[in-house]
Amino acid sequence: MKSITLLDYGAGNVRSVVNAIESLGYSVRFVSAPHDILTAEKLVFPGVGAFGSMMEVLRSRGFVEPLKEYLEAGRPFLGICLGLQALFQESEEAPGAEGIGFIKGRVKRFPSGLSVPHMGWNGISPAQPSRLFQGLNGDEKFYFVHSYHVEPDDQSVALTFTDYRHRFVSAIQIGEVVATQFHPEKSGEAGLRILANFLSGTGRACLPEAGPRKTRLAKRIVACLDVRSNDQGDLVVTKGDQYDVREKGEVRNLGKPVELAERYYREGADEITFLNITAFRDFPLKDMPMLEVLRRTSEHVFVPLTIGGGIRDYVDKDGKAYSALDVAAEYFRSGADKVSIGSDAVLIVEAFLARGGPSGRSSIEEIARVYGNQAVVISVDPRRVYVSSPGDVPHRTLETATPGPAGERYCWYQCTIKGGREGREVDAITLAKVCEELGAGEILLNCIDKDGTNSGFDLELIAAVEKEVSIPVIASSGAGSAHHFYEVFSATDVEAALAAGIFHRGEVGIGEVKEYLAERGIEVRP
Repeated sequence: MKSITLLDYGAGNVRSVVNAIESLGYSVRFVSAPHDILTAEKLVFPGVGAFGSMMEVLRSRGFVEPLKEYLEAGRPFLGICLGLQALFQESEEAPGAEGIGFIKGRVKRFPSGLSVPHMGWNGISPAQPSRLFQGLNGDEKFYFVHSYHVEPDDQSVALTFTDYRHRFVSAIQIGEVVATQFHPEKSGEAGLRILANFLSGTGRACLPEAGPRKTRLAKRIVACLDVRSNDQGDLVVTKGDQYDVREKGEVRNLGKPVELAERYYREGADEITFLNITAFRDFPLKDMPMLEVLRRTSEHVFVPLTIGGGIRDYVDKDGKAYSALDVAAEYFRSGADKVSIGSDAVLIVEAFLARGGPSGRSSIEEIARVYGNQAVVISVDPRRVYVSSPGDVPHRTLETATPGPAGERYCWYQCTIKGGREGREVDAITLAKVCEELGAGEILLNCIDKDGTNSGFDLELIAAVEKEVSIPVIASSGAGSAHHFYEVFSATDVEAALAAGIFHRGEVGIGEVKEYLAERGIEVRP
């Protein structure tokens, strides 16, 4: 079995890259010392997180000079995401931090007015032939998640371009050195094909049969699995009705998490989200079954995985302290690409408002600083509170087309904690805006009133929030048909929509949703 050398500098989910390489019949050897880079036959460098901290780690471990030597020798190299950006001289993300400098140019932030990070499935327009394109038709989409893009001085190094309002370089190729802004290991079968082409190093350079002249970002369909222990102690996927997961006294059991996740991947889900709603008896790093779920899922599911539940600071029964960053790191090492913070985000925002600004030490800030904004999702669980007049409360209110029980024409969306059992004096719009300021990269917007109703998404809530933030928003709660997905994508600018129960019970299939959307002109991943 041929061995591939992988440079893991300690940030983000490299387990998926390892699993993808091993699924193609190769073994992985990790770089542990500078000379391991120079002795590599093929080197893969997956980068996730922030440019400045990445370069700091690479320099502290003595990896920069061997990397430059390896690259300048023209040896087989595949950089992924930040592994592409590292090849350049500098980045706007970290002024003053020098990149490797193999390619002259810089890394620039996407312009204002765009939803950033650029997150989801987009296409590629080839600029030159490559062995990487063998077996591709040209209409494939690949998974991107980044706030910055490369801008080489010499555009001839560009391998592909992608459009996100404006055109940017999404991959480069210089001889045997290639690097992609997208994640092949998270791009399903198309991504595995590109990875296999690089690893084999055989075949002729070619162009896809029908590469698009202009690419389009697809709307994402996310399958959500609420995971908890049942009364027998087994981890099961369940589903609540307005957050009540019991039926006839028993926890609803809709299947096993790993099996369902693999099924949704085969059916075309663009992302899988696990929400661990089990109450932690001691501390999540000892909650090994959920970590094992992530590990096993990432072996066969090559789309992004998000995990939520228990990501906060802890002191265990022995008095040992663990930070939310420690917890998140363990989830990333087990196969997660993003972590979702729920109740703790409400408490963090309350402290922010009381203080009048950030502390610099919240879990949102610390995780985003190390792993990048795209790694932090905020799961918001609001419910409607009706009022007669906007002046009745000090919160952001909406005029609603669905009046309250006493005919009230206004409402505000109260954030809740503890699985919706406790309301707090923070509204959903304020929470989303503050969390964006603290460094969150995405909002998962639930609605307790809609949960389990199959009556459609709360379009008023979703429109109000997505207009106030510049980070992607995932619509959640209430989907009961394929048409409900069309409604939310037509009436709002959200990037993704999530469902759980209708997928678990087989009432609506993911493929059915995508076909319905495509027939009506909504861009989706095939």
